Amino acid sequence: MTQNLLTLAEVEALARKAHAAQTDKAGRPYAEHLQAVAEGVRERGGDDEQIAAAWLHDAVEDEALSEKWLHEAALTRRTKDIVLALTKQEDEPPEAYAERIRSTSGALLVKAADLAHNADPARLAVLDEHTRARLAKKYASMRALLGLPPG
Repeated sequence: MTQNLLTLAEVEALARKAHAAQTDKAGRPYAEHLQAVAEGVRERGGDDEQIAAAWLHDAVEDEALSEKWLHEAALTRRTKDIVLALTKQEDEPPEAYAERIRSTSGALLVKAADLAHNADPARLAVLDEHTRARLAKKYASMRALLGLPPG
């Protein structure tokens, strides 16, 4: 018996609920970031599997949803693989993280949308100068490791 896959609307609702108590560095609801990444994936020509992964890209890392939940979820193997590729491991070198993203089908586009939103000047503008500079450097470094153009 085949399991029906979650729809994008169901994935969005799950992600919003899972991250409901979380805010970003600027104090905004974290779901705004997830929505921006999902929209960025769509604008970059991503498919439904990548859009679903965009909604879930931080869920396991932030412990909003468990890895066990992800493995059992009614999602495609590719969506799960993208989410796992984007889940940073404790003490993982950035080079290893970038390599995993580059070697996972569909993950690079999702990470590109994530980095674009994270580095959005309007989003960074509300942070203090030190944090802004630190994050800008971090995001630029990851873009370089991923082979993405600057900015």
